Amino acid sequence: MRTIDSDVVIVGAGPCGLMTARELRRAGHSVTVLEARDRVGGRTHTDIIDGAMLEVGGQWVSPDQTALIALLDELGLGTYSRYRDGESLYIGSTGEATRYTGDMFPALPETQSEIERLIGILDDLAGRMNPAAPWEHPQARELDTISFHHWLRQQSTDEEACNNIGLFIAGGMLTKPAHAFSALQAVLMAASAGSFSHLVDEDFILDKRVIGGMQSVSQRMAADLGDSVVLNSPVRTLRHSLNDDGATRVEAITDDVTVNARYAVVAVPPNLYSRISYEPALPRRQHQMHQHQSLGLVIKVHAVYATPFWRDHGLNGTGFSAGSIVQEVYDNTNHDDPRGTLVGFISDEKADAMFDLEPATRRQRILESIAEFFGPAALDPEVYYESDWASEEWTRGAYAASYDLGGLHRYARHQLTPVGPIYWASSDLAAEGYQHVDGAIRMGQLTAGRIAEALSSQTVGTHA
Repeated sequence: MRTIDSDVVIVGAGPCGLMTARELRRAGHSVTVLEARDRVGGRTHTDIIDGAMLEVGGQWVSPDQTALIALLDELGLGTYSRYRDGESLYIGSTGEATRYTGDMFPALPETQSEIERLIGILDDLAGRMNPAAPWEHPQARELDTISFHHWLRQQSTDEEACNNIGLFIAGGMLTKPAHAFSALQAVLMAASAGSFSHLVDEDFILDKRVIGGMQSVSQRMAADLGDSVVLNSPVRTLRHSLNDDGATRVEAITDDVTVNARYAVVAVPPNLYSRISYEPALPRRQHQMHQHQSLGLVIKVHAVYATPFWRDHGLNGTGFSAGSIVQEVYDNTNHDDPRGTLVGFISDEKADAMFDLEPATRRQRILESIAEFFGPAALDPEVYYESDWASEEWTRGAYAASYDLGGLHRYARHQLTPVGPIYWASSDLAAEGYQHVDGAIRMGQLTAGRIAEALSSQTVGTHA
């Protein structure tokens, strides 16, 4: 068993954990990052599948993600815009694909009017929320004790309008059915992005991609940290203590490495907290809170074609349909790649239905759904791949954790409270940039600052 002494041990080498380590190192503190996987990047992963580079995990950069953008500049990583020239496609209640331009679905005028009205209501609610303290919203309890599905239907009797608004939060972001989370959780999702209007504007929320893939952000940070990042080392136990004089001690134990540190940061999704044994055990509130946080379910489908054939037909590759198997699809062609790539998303209960099928049948059904937008040419990709994060041992869902009904206003104020020397940090806990890489970077910066302040206030010696 190898032993390492550090000021801080960090569990998880995703963007949040690595940013925490980067900032602490800059402040003059020693760090060790323990990662369960054989790679860094967490829920960002760029892989080569059958000769095609695919963004298996998180990938987009929007203009409001200023922390991520600043880090990209610092790391020397370039970006490129998502292809958006031409018309989008919408499949509504008629079941037919309709071409359109702009950011409003070509539904019936009365449905369009309802969609705009609902967006306005949600923008108003989000505008009254501090995303760092959603429990302080003037309607927090009221909104947190009703599902987003039922809240929408209190606002409108237009089912198509409700389904389309629900798609942006339920399938598009939280990857849970709209009846499984609260209206307050939906408002937080909007407030963390600046407004609900940002979430319905795919040209804003899905603006740019990183040349070489989003995982390169973590890879560059890990390279700077060198041997301080230890892979293939899931943490089994965290032993921790807080002495009367304020001195802290934590012991992080893996199968092969033990790290003795002053502080620990658990930088993994909340659904994985229970994979670690804590000695002494966590307080009652922590146990309860963690049981009310869970990830959703989504299949991210990549289909690579010889050419981006849809562009020849004046289409930009964007399609929406709340009722289809593939509810969203976008042009995901890589930078300077002559081939064309479409990426589609199948969420929550629709994903359940697809996973009940044999792989060949599932592939056929999914491609048929994409072909409803783009025609028979979509049925025969050169490369086909399904990102299934729910089967990943060290993730178990996508995209990020959210609370069940009533959990957000009840527990969220405690989610960043340290337990002795143990701090919690991930994009799942972010205010701005919630569930995005930007939120992970912000949480890394915030947590590093809190620990650096705690270290500097202690009089006992630190590790060299």
